[in-house]
Amino acid sequence: MRLPIQGGSQSPADRFNPNKLVDEEETIKMIHYAIGQGVNYFDTAYLYHAGKSEIALGKALKGYRHKVTLATKLPVMQATKREDFDRFLDEQLKRLDTNYLDVYLLHGLRRQAWAKMKELSVLKFLDQIQKDGRARYVGFSFHDDVRIFKEIVDSYDWMLCQIQYNYYDENYQAGKEGLIYAVSKGLGVVVMEPLRGGKLTTPIPEEIQAIWDSAEVKRTPAEWGLRWVWNHPEVSVVLSGMSSMSQVMENVKLANDGNPYSLSRKELSIIDQVKEIDCTGCAYCMPCETGVNIPANFSMYNDMFVFKTAAEVSAIFYNMLLSPEQKASNCIECGQCEEKCPQQIKIKDGLKTVHQTLFREGLQGK
Repeated sequence: MRLPIQGGSQSPADRFNPNKLVDEEETIKMIHYAIGQGVNYFDTAYLYHAGKSEIALGKALKGYRHKVTLATKLPVMQATKREDFDRFLDEQLKRLDTNYLDVYLLHGLRRQAWAKMKELSVLKFLDQIQKDGRARYVGFSFHDDVRIFKEIVDSYDWMLCQIQYNYYDENYQAGKEGLIYAVSKGLGVVVMEPLRGGKLTTPIPEEIQAIWDSAEVKRTPAEWGLRWVWNHPEVSVVLSGMSSMSQVMENVKLANDGNPYSLSRKELSIIDQVKEIDCTGCAYCMPCETGVNIPANFSMYNDMFVFKTAAEVSAIFYNMLLSPEQKASNCIECGQCEEKCPQQIKIKDGLKTVHQTLFREGLQGK
């Protein structure tokens, strides 16, 4: 999703702009270097770089296809009828210049999308493509709460799932509970956003950098973030979106030491200190009777300040990842959440501020 773009831009909007071209020459160099260093899992999707990601990856894997596990995703929100599934997959195979996929994922499942997919008999489609050889294994990527995650896990004989997981989002979406549950059901777990799209790495507030500097072993914020995910034995694969050769080289080097149980208790306590700079995400305020995802709303808003993130990024997440009932605007001001909050946060007023700040007309998810 974060391949280098011609002209050097890496804004979230540009990565989905059909007028922005992938720097294919640099992409191919990066991928060939990565494969040479042992990287063997490549993840893309129909929507990444407005369709150009799959094309660029297909070119890069010429002569290397047999060395890698190739994964892409069905754009579930663009499918309106059963026939769309075959149309999308066949187009993706052509883009990637291959006659089969190692892994085919349902992209970004949420409650509404999952209901829609079941109505269109997507599970029969998954059976079919494994039988006819277009996909060796199937799975799903996920962006919703852990309850719907467990429902999806239990609904089919999946090979793997893909979840957002990092030290800041340990209890967000599927979170640690979902990670443990998936593994208990025999699924491999692919972790996306181990560095929160780079927000855990730069720019770093002074108070957080001071905590990192207190460690005996000095590491970059990227290394701390990746090592935290790799420290979990339940994690099968960690995805890192890399936009430059220097990032590929750094991540390959870090991966050599990124093993389960490789961080000491003292090092894990340092990471805990960093997490506590912001809201702990305790979720005592949940569940909300109208469905508002209070921790997620505040997390997206706080990102603009804690990680110095551009409002554009948080706005995209707020408008496109949260369902209508989960958005701050669905608050009916009953006040029950405020009675439960151990931090005595004025949640009702806070949710109004979140919506006023992050709502964008015309940028609504399905």
